[in-house]
Amino acid sequence: MGTIELTKENFNETLEQKDFVLIDFWASWCGPCKAFAPTFQKAAEKHDDLTFAKIDTEAEQELAASFDIRSIPTLMIVREKTVIYSQPGALPEAALEDLIKQARDLDMDEVRAQIAKDKEEGETDAPV
Repeated sequence: MGTIELTKENFNETLEQKDFVLIDFWASWCGPCKAFAPTFQKAAEKHDDLTFAKIDTEAEQELAASFDIRSIPTLMIVREKTVIYSQPGALPEAALEDLIKQARDLDMDEVRAQIAKDKEEGETDAPV
């Protein structure tokens, strides 16, 4: 399927419609972002049942700020409207494939239960 470009105009709609979205926060001037782009694109072509999206942090500064993106590239995975992974750094192909497998294997009912429990206890960090 390839990748789609996310903007503040289509972000919410995309996450409402898609259950599993991998987001690459990047910028055109970023060397590591350029190095990671082919790996991300290859994974997008391999996993055509998932949505792979890119957010240009220069063009979408408000969107990047809303997720507190301070380093790029940053990879974020959103499943069922829940951020389950968000880390800066370019991943090698094998690590990205392993991360996708782990994200697929997550029991989202357990994740939501843990988030609810953490909120009750006053913790703010979501499980990863």
